[in-house]
Amino acid sequence: MMSRLLLFLCLSVALSAFVLRANESAVIRVNLLGYRPSSLKTAVWGSLTEKKTARFQIVNAETDQVVWQREVGQAFGAYGPFQQTYRLNFSAFRQPGRFYLRTDEGTRSPTFRIDENVYDGAADFCLRYMRQQRSGYNPFLKDSCHTHDGYTMYGPMPDSTHIDASGGWHDASDYLQYVTTSANATYHLLAALRDFPEAFSDQHQTNGLAGANGQPDVLDEARWGLDWLLKMHPTDDWLFNQLGDDRDHAGLRIPKEDNFYGKGFERPVYFATGEPQGLFKYKNRATGVASTAGKVSSALALGYQLMRKLPADYADRSYIDRLRQRAQSAYKLGEQKPGNAQTAPGRAPYFYEEDNYVDDMELAAVEQLNLSGATSKQAGQWRNTALKFARQEPVTPWIENDTARHYQWYPFVNIGHAELAKRFPASQRKTVTDFYKRGIETVWQRAKQNAFYRGVPFIWCSNNLTTSFATQCLWYRQLTNDQQYAAFEQANFDWLFGCNPWGTSFVYGLPANADTPADPHSAFTHLKQYPIDGGLVDGPVRGSIYKNLIGITLHEPDEFAAFQSDLAVYHDDFGDYSTNEPTMDGTASLVYLLAAKQSEKRPKPTASTQSLAAGNQQANVDSKSTYFKGAKIRGDTSVRQLALVFTGDEFGDGGTTIARVLRKHNVRASFFLTGRFLRNRANASLVQQLRRDGHYIGPHSDQHLLYCDWTKRDSLLVTHEQFSKDLRANYAALGRFGIQRSKAKLFLPPYEWYNDSISVWTERAGLQLINYTPGTLSHADYTTPEESNYRDSETILQSIQTYKQRTGTGLNGFILLMHIGTDPARTDKLYNHLDDLLTELQTSSYQLVKVNQL
Repeated sequence: MMSRLLLFLCLSVALSAFVLRANESAVIRVNLLGYRPSSLKTAVWGSLTEKKTARFQIVNAETDQVVWQREVGQAFGAYGPFQQTYRLNFSAFRQPGRFYLRTDEGTRSPTFRIDENVYDGAADFCLRYMRQQRSGYNPFLKDSCHTHDGYTMYGPMPDSTHIDASGGWHDASDYLQYVTTSANATYHLLAALRDFPEAFSDQHQTNGLAGANGQPDVLDEARWGLDWLLKMHPTDDWLFNQLGDDRDHAGLRIPKEDNFYGKGFERPVYFATGEPQGLFKYKNRATGVASTAGKVSSALALGYQLMRKLPADYADRSYIDRLRQRAQSAYKLGEQKPGNAQTAPGRAPYFYEEDNYVDDMELAAVEQLNLSGATSKQAGQWRNTALKFARQEPVTPWIENDTARHYQWYPFVNIGHAELAKRFPASQRKTVTDFYKRGIETVWQRAKQNAFYRGVPFIWCSNNLTTSFATQCLWYRQLTNDQQYAAFEQANFDWLFGCNPWGTSFVYGLPANADTPADPHSAFTHLKQYPIDGGLVDGPVRGSIYKNLIGITLHEPDEFAAFQSDLAVYHDDFGDYSTNEPTMDGTASLVYLLAAKQSEKRPKPTASTQSLAAGNQQANVDSKSTYFKGAKIRGDTSVRQLALVFTGDEFGDGGTTIARVLRKHNVRASFFLTGRFLRNRANASLVQQLRRDGHYIGPHSDQHLLYCDWTKRDSLLVTHEQFSKDLRANYAALGRFGIQRSKAKLFLPPYEWYNDSISVWTERAGLQLINYTPGTLSHADYTTPEESNYRDSETILQSIQTYKQRTGTGLNGFILLMHIGTDPARTDKLYNHLDDLLTELQTSSYQLVKVNQL
C-alpha cells in the first residue's frame, strides 16, 4: 500500500511539473544546490519566444520582499531551445538566506540558498551511491552478490581457470566491472581524502554498514576499490581488465548471482593482453596495457601513501607492502606494453574505446616518485619521465575535438598534470600548468558565446566531462592563483546542479526538495523504487547522437519536451540509457569536486576574476568589507583604522582649515569633488594643495545630480546616457589637475544616494561605488538651523564618540563622511572641530588612512 501511495505521489508531482513547464515561455535557471556568500553567483534567464527582459530582483523567499535588483546586462541570443538568453550576475549580493530571482516581466526562479555551509555533506551524500554499487557484499541490500567470480579469458593460464575476482563496484546501472573506471574512481576518492579530509564524516564501517569505525567513510569506500584492484593484479605479470561483458544486459535484475555466462554463477574475467578482444561478433582495438596499468599503479601507490599512516588494525603491514609492490609492478607492465587496453564487447558494438595512455603513465610516474625512498637524483629522474609523458599529450584530446567515441580519451581530466606541477617549485610550474590553461582556453572559446558558458561537447557522459573539466579549472586556479577562469569554472559546476536548459540537478536526490532525476536508468529504482542517492547521471547528448542510438524508448511523457533541441537532449526517463544512467566513476569524480567546494578557502575576487563576465561585471568586492546595493560602505572591522572622507560641490569654505589640520596630524584623507567644484576658480589652489599633500581625490559627479527618488529609491531620475555623460565630464574636470581616471576608480555618488541601477552602471564604467558607513551623524554637518533634520556639531561629535565606545568593533573600518564646505546659513561648522576629533581618534589608537587603503 505504501509503495503504491509513493508511486502515486511521484506521478502526481511529475505530472504537475509537466503541466507547469508546458506553460512556461521563459525560465530562470539557478544552481539548486546554492551559493556561498562570497562566491561568484550567476543564473541564466532563457525565453522560448522572442521576448526580452531588462531587470531582475533577488527576493527573500521567507518574506517575499525585494532585497536587491540589477539590470540583466548583455543579451547572449539564442541557445538550444531558447530564442533569447541573459546571464544574471548577483555575485555582489552576499546576504545569507533563502531567495528566488524574479525578472521584470514576471519570470521566477526556483528557491535557492546562500550560505557559507551550502555544500557541506554533499560529498558524503554521493558516497551513498558508491556503497550501493558494491559487488561481493552489498551494504545497501544487506546481501551478497557475484561471489563466485570468475573464470579467466585470454590469459596465460587455460581459459575458464577460476580466480577470486569478487568485490569492487558495478560500473553503472548494469553489473559489469571495469578496472579502468574502478582504478580512476579509487584514485579520486583517495585524493579527496588526501586533499580535503575535513569534508568527510565517519558513519559507516568498512563493509559499508551503518556504524563508525574510526576512519572517514571515503577511506572505507576507497579501500573497497583497492582490495579489488589487488585481486585484478594478483602477481607481478598478471593484470586483468574486465569482469563480465554485455551479456549482462539481457534483462533487469537486482544484483544477485548471474548464471547466464556459461559456467555456473561465475562471470568471465578478461586478461589485459594488449591485443584486440571480443568473444562474439564485435572486437575492440586494444594496442597495449599501459592505459589500465598506469591507472592501477597510481591508485595503489596513493593508497599506499595514505594507508601506511593508519593504525595497524585498519591496514596491516603485509597489506600496505602489497599496495606498494603492486603499484611498482603495474607501472612496469605499462612500460613493457605501451598502448591502450580497451574493454571487450560482446554481442553489441558498445565498449570503452580508450585511445590514450600517456596521461595514465604520467600520473603513475609521479606516484612512483611519491613512494618513499627516492633519492634526490631518482626524484629528478621520475619528474623528467613524467614530464616526457606530459609533453606527449599536453591537452586531453576531447578538449580539442567536438566529438569522441565512448570513453575514447579517459580519464576526462589529466590528473598527472596537477600532481606533476606540485612536484615543482611554484616558479617552475608554468610549463605544466600552461597545458591546463591551453585546454581551458580552448573550451572557453567555444563557451563564451552562450549564456550558460557551455563549451563541453554533448557526447555520452557529458556530465562526467563537465565534472572533470570543472576540476581542471579548479586545479589550474589553485596551482597558479590565476583567477581569470573562475567564472567559467563556476558555470560548469552550476550546470551540474540546475543552471542548464532543463533546470534540473543531474545528481539523484541532491539537493533535497529540488528537481533531480526521479526515473533514472537503474534497476534499483525501476524494479524496487529504491533511491540511488548521490548518483551522477550521464547527462545531455546531441540530438543527432540520441536519434541514432539502439533500443531507446521513453516510458513516460517527456516533462522536458519544451527544452529539447537538436543541440542537446536530456530525459529523466528510465528508457533513456544515454542521458539518465548514473555511473560509478562519474560519481567518484564528483565526490572529489564537491569535497573541494566544501573545503575551499574563499580568496578575494580580483579584477581578473571578472574578465569572463562578458559585459555582466560583478562588483570588485572583498570578503572583509561590507557592501550595500553594490557600494562598499565599510572596510575590515578587525583592523583599528578608518577613512575620513570629504565631499565638495557648491561650497568649499572649510577646505583651507581641513587641509591645515590634516597636515598638522600627518593624516591623509579622501576628497570626492564634483565638476562644478573643480571648475570653480576659487577652489583651484585648494585642489592643487590637496593633491600635493597626497590625499585621495575622486569623482562625485559633475553637476551633483539626484539619481533616484528620495522616497521611491528604485525610481531612477536619470538615464544611463545622462549618468555616463555627467561622469565623463567629472573626470574631465579632474584631469585638469593631473588626476587620471586610472588612479581614481572609487566613485562616491552625489547626495550619497543611489540604487542598484547606479551600482550596475558604475561597475560597467570600471569603477567601484563607495558610500559612508551608517551609524553616526557626521554626514549631517551640511544641515542648517531652519531645516527639520538640523544637527549641531556637538550632537554630531557625540554620535561619533558614542559609536566609538560601542563594544566590539567601534569605528573599525569606518568611512566617516563630512563636507568640505556648507551653506553660510550654518554658522556652526563641523570642520572647526576637526583638530579635536583627530586628536581623540589618534589618542584612541585609530590609524587614519585614505579610503582606497581601507
